[in-house]
Amino acid sequence: MGRMIIFCILFLTSSMALTAAPHKTAKYKQLLKTIKLLETTVKDKDVELLHTPENPVDGCIFTAVTCFQKGTLKLQPENSQVNSTFIQTTKILKRFSFSDPGKPCESSCESYEKKNPKEFLKSFAKLIKKVIRVESSWVLFDILRTIRGIFFNTISDNALFLQLFKD
Repeated sequence: MGRMIIFCILFLTSSMALTAAPHKTAKYKQLLKTIKLLETTVKDKDVELLHTPENPVDGCIFTAVTCFQKGTLKLQPENSQVNSTFIQTTKILKRFSFSDPGKPCESSCESYEKKNPKEFLKSFAKLIKKVIRVESSWVLFDILRTIRGIFFNTISDNALFLQLFKD
């Protein structure tokens, strides 16, 4: 009976933890789709090259995202037929906010190599995929930490309960 109660508690807490975090992950996945859509509508020839953060260290992800947002202001639509789609997708990227300021980074946007707009967007997509992986690992960590806390609290409560009846 005790094992069944522990299992139910573990199941409920893990399901609660899984439903709490997907909002952020869904936001990042939508952003990733937006970047992919923008790749097909952006002008790639005879345009300004953009500073492209690649493989930023974990604490500098916020700075890299900021660099990408600044770079999206310089993108141009491939032609007039895709202009409305282009405008909508760039608005989404401009409004995107990344909530982890991390540590102050030594590198500025200008320190990154300049690349064409399609390579710029591919690197932005790669960074967002990294953010999604990090978010997913934190969700798993929170679930395991919750389970561990419940498990050890339940064991100590049972030990205390048994000790009371033993005396």
